[in-house]
Amino acid sequence: MTTTQGSVLVVDDNPENRDMLSRRLARRGYTVAVAEDGQQALTLTEAQHFDLVLLDIMMPGISGLEVLKILRQRYSVADLPVIMATAKDQSSDIVEALQLGANDYVTKPLDFPVVLARVQTQLSLKRAMQEVRRLHDEVQDQAAQLEAQSVQLAEWNRTLEQRVQEQLAQLERLGRLKRFFSPQLAELLVAGGAQDPLKSHRREVTVVFLDLRGFTAFAETSEPEEVMGVLREYHAEMGKLILAHEGTLERFTGDGMMIFFNDPMPMPNPEERAIRMALAMRERVAELIVKWRKQGYELDFGVGIAQGYATIGAIGFEGRWDYGAIGTVTNLAARLCGEAKPGQILIPQRLLGTVEELIEVEPVGEVTLKGFHRPVTTYNVLRPKA
Repeated sequence: MTTTQGSVLVVDDNPENRDMLSRRLARRGYTVAVAEDGQQALTLTEAQHFDLVLLDIMMPGISGLEVLKILRQRYSVADLPVIMATAKDQSSDIVEALQLGANDYVTKPLDFPVVLARVQTQLSLKRAMQEVRRLHDEVQDQAAQLEAQSVQLAEWNRTLEQRVQEQLAQLERLGRLKRFFSPQLAELLVAGGAQDPLKSHRREVTVVFLDLRGFTAFAETSEPEEVMGVLREYHAEMGKLILAHEGTLERFTGDGMMIFFNDPMPMPNPEERAIRMALAMRERVAELIVKWRKQGYELDFGVGIAQGYATIGAIGFEGRWDYGAIGTVTNLAARLCGEAKPGQILIPQRLLGTVEELIEVEPVGEVTLKGFHRPVTTYNVLRPKA
């Protein structure tokens, strides 16, 4: 018997949006139905059950807001989550949709990773609410059966309290893990599909370290609001690519980021994923640099990548934990990033041996790195091989 992530109704009068969303959601394991207008959406929701509706606001005939109003007369926000899609400049529509009972919203043009994350979050909340409701119903049934049996009722209450505490702890852990990992990986970890990654463990990983060239001078000579604006834009674009390539973000350090692959879940070809992510980042930052230079910001981009074993787990103290990796491999990636000239992606000889069939490189030479006794044979990644 085939199981799915859930059933989703996509409502949009734009055929390109319907096709993109239905295909990509289906590839992620969802059962998808589509409606091209509000009337068809209402007919479909009467005829069959859906776990979630992704509803466009601006449609001919019955608008998305009118459809939402009718759906909320039939279903609660817990029984049928509705995510509205609206243009970025239509804040009044967003406010009205939330007042009518929308669970969330996304803006157009649609960014699929954002849409997917919102869908996963709402379905996770729905499952949690269903579980709480089920537990509540169990309590009511059991209380009726044990009304005359005070001793048994007291025992049941203790058991229920423990189960509720466990459920709350699980939800808290899910929120904590989502700080470090993609939503789907965090849910897998909470469901028991992987070992607890926050416990100290040792694993071979591919580490990517990146930062902006000229950022220190830029920060010293620019207004704080300008610096924060650049960082928000840079972090947002890099974050999309980290999620798309299923990397694990270890930390932010201002303009610097450290990402690694093959933890907490082992994955095939972590080196290839790291290289492809770095190339995509360089391409995207090149677009940002054009914009920044028009604003007078002299910034550029450098990357270092290394492969090796690290000890990984939670670092910190109660109330403030981070997910960290410690080992020579992280230092090597950071040092290579520091040596990278604007636009360079530097890798050592060892890593090249695993990806040389995928990329074109140019030799940089023997590079002396702080903290390393011997020079490191280094290469600059130029482009993917055709």
